[in-house]
Amino acid sequence: MNDKQKSATSTTAAGETFEGFTVEERAAMKERAKELKAARRGPRGDRGDRGDKADGEGAVLAKIAEMPEHDRVIAERLHAVIKASAPALSPRLWYGMPAYAKDGKVVCFFQSAQKFSTRYATFGFSDKANLDEGAMWPTSFALTELTAADEARIGALVRKAVS
Repeated sequence: MNDKQKSATSTTAAGETFEGFTVEERAAMKERAKELKAARRGPRGDRGDRGDKADGEGAVLAKIAEMPEHDRVIAERLHAVIKASAPALSPRLWYGMPAYAKDGKVVCFFQSAQKFSTRYATFGFSDKANLDEGAMWPTSFALTELTAADEARIGALVRKAVS
């Protein structure tokens, strides 16, 4: 092992072992680094151009197409609901997940169950979403399917988030 590299496993002061980031977490960080590098270079590889809504939408749709069928169906419906509810949001990738941004800041995102090997897909909001309600409010939702009522609720939340 190179002197500069450290093992992902280390020992804490209490003698417990720490395994470091999971394979999925490291992959998400690498995807985010690629996204940031691409944003700096622009869609044609030139510096200065930050890309446009169409480039982000193409990347989001490509990522959705890679998902397992169950999550892909949910992600496609969410994409349509978000576009209809808040057309000002720009689709983009965020840590390799479909996300939707306002003024360059991610407001909401979809996480496939496959992303971190979880039981269910998740639809979430970042701290940039205007959803504050009292001292406590939900910021993410587990999704096993999408009904018409769920789509209506998500549409209302997205509209509120960008208000």
